[in-house]
Amino acid sequence: MTGDGPRVGVDVGGTFTDLVAVEDGRLRTEKTASTPAAREAGVVDALDAVAASELSPSAVEFFGHGTTVATNAVIEREWAETALLTTEGFRDALEIGRQDRPALYDLSAEKPAPVVERDRRYGVPERTGERGDVLEPLDEAAVRETAAELRADGVDGVAVSLLFAFENDDHERRVAELLREELDAHVSLSSVVHPEIREYERTLVTALNAALAPVMDDYLGRLKRRVRDRGVDADPRVMGSAGGLLTATAARERPVHTLLSGPAAGVQGATHVAGLAGVDDLITMDMGGTSCDVSLVKGGEPVVTTDVTVGDYPVGVPAVDVHTVGAGGGSVAWLDDGGALRVGPESAGADPGPVCYGRGGDRPTTTDAHLLLGRLDPAAFAGDLDPDRDAVRAVFERDLADPLGVSVREAAEGVLRVADANTERALRVVSVERGHDPRSFALVAFGGAGPLHAPSVARELDVPRVLVPPRAGVLSALGLLVSDAQYEFGTSRVRPWRAVDAEDLRETLAGLRANGRDRLAEEGIPPERRRLEPRVDLRYEGQSYELSVPVPSAVAAVDADTLSTVADRFHERHRRRYGHAYPDGALELVTVRLRARGVVPDPDLRPSAVGGDLADAVRETRPVVHDGTERATRVYDREAMPTGVAFEGPAVVEGTESTLVVGPERRASVDEYGTLDVEVAP
Repeated sequence: MTGDGPRVGVDVGGTFTDLVAVEDGRLRTEKTASTPAAREAGVVDALDAVAASELSPSAVEFFGHGTTVATNAVIEREWAETALLTTEGFRDALEIGRQDRPALYDLSAEKPAPVVERDRRYGVPERTGERGDVLEPLDEAAVRETAAELRADGVDGVAVSLLFAFENDDHERRVAELLREELDAHVSLSSVVHPEIREYERTLVTALNAALAPVMDDYLGRLKRRVRDRGVDADPRVMGSAGGLLTATAARERPVHTLLSGPAAGVQGATHVAGLAGVDDLITMDMGGTSCDVSLVKGGEPVVTTDVTVGDYPVGVPAVDVHTVGAGGGSVAWLDDGGALRVGPESAGADPGPVCYGRGGDRPTTTDAHLLLGRLDPAAFAGDLDPDRDAVRAVFERDLADPLGVSVREAAEGVLRVADANTERALRVVSVERGHDPRSFALVAFGGAGPLHAPSVARELDVPRVLVPPRAGVLSALGLLVSDAQYEFGTSRVRPWRAVDAEDLRETLAGLRANGRDRLAEEGIPPERRRLEPRVDLRYEGQSYELSVPVPSAVAAVDADTLSTVADRFHERHRRRYGHAYPDGALELVTVRLRARGVVPDPDLRPSAVGGDLADAVRETRPVVHDGTERATRVYDREAMPTGVAFEGPAVVEGTESTLVVGPERRASVDEYGTLDVEVAP
């Protein structure tokens, strides 16, 4: 991971597959159409394109990958044939779930279908108590009988989730041994995948992992073969949901930890670029062709949560806190039954794409609206396009303007206002609704469509600055090159905090540290670049949910003072999060965690300084609609803009992967790293 050869990152999105390669300080990018039917084909297409620019695939030393394979499988329920084994009498916990209702007042609302149907859920005679003591021994004969049924049924994945296995995993491990003796299927253990409290969530995560493992194994196998055929010998490193890179083996074993792979890579890239600009508090906004992912970074660290929902399922594994809405460049504009204008969540995607792409699209999209208002020239970022503006105008007139009784221009402006409103609501979710003032943050905009919308969205939220990285359209791929190797370990130990013995906590953390050290050592990461970061999840007794608090000292020094310091930190964090705390309140330990990181030296991304005069970067002056008024607007070639220059709006800055619109009376500048800094607040 740390040699001097070329480093390549490839992120597969719903519309485009993005590649970034770094070699000897030189940065190369490629953007190709995604291939939904065989996503590895899009990766190979991107590799072929960059190989044509004299990058030798055989010299590639690192290959990072962001993927939506697991996410799509969950959303589309296209996963492996899966069975579930749990403690006898508890096989329906997966279907009973919680009291959460999809629609609180809808009497006909239905819960999502369980990951494993009832006829493939089996009870195993055994019982372990809440502190790990064996109350009923495991009936091995019953397990073998069940295994025979599963073999006859041809299942590909088996989830094993026994009561209190996070306290004592002996029964689960023995069940796995018996299953592997009797059938050829992937076996996922809750004590390995998600050894934490909450029976429904633990069983659900384990079942999802078992259902996804064959899918991920098949995909990564095809990917590895295809890229090796192109000469790339480096094993893929897959971005995990928590913002760190996993080996392909780890991703195969625990695919449930890759459900937010792509969005996490984007947040890592945005955090890195903002740090270069001296910004540690930021909101990220990744708008591509299909969706918009937003997240919050505080103090240079992305916010990580275990409160994650993918599709219809709550997935309680650590993940970067990302909120997604169906708003992107390909989002289709339409009128609902009441005649109201809507945008998304349906997208024109890569095929056929927006009307202006000339690939058969015949429905209006946000990209087409930008074209009509003079804000976007598709040929500027995809030179093979020859947009037919008359065709775009005709579609807007037919589907929107005529039914609404407005002009085509007004219809296009309406589409962008609705798209901005959808995105603004998403930004409020990760900021205002979680107690953060947007005025204290910068907005980092990326993705192909992000910079087009960011300044207007920032204005509505009073965000003072918008940062647009030099490779905004492929920042998620860039994030793969600046991310550390990272693994999350944890185990629940539910006890009153006053009853926690420092020695017991020290032993638990020591076990987690050993796991973390072993995992990083397997990757060849030297000791000086290993970071082992312990923390505990605490709550007030009687609460349902907890807060994560770092353990301040080395594991060997955990003592009574350490426990007192952790308690004080919890009270302070509770006060910051909820506005109140109870310093005399009784606390409860829930889960002991450890993050193992292998720090990867950042590549040098400083571009060569661009000299010359700003006037040399002007491509043309064209009419562009700003806030309902058409104005003559300078259009700049981003690649030709001098380093350190400042300019006034109105302006359009066209790059190879994205376009930025700077409104009237706004000021922007280019820093030494090529990042555009737009002043939004007056």
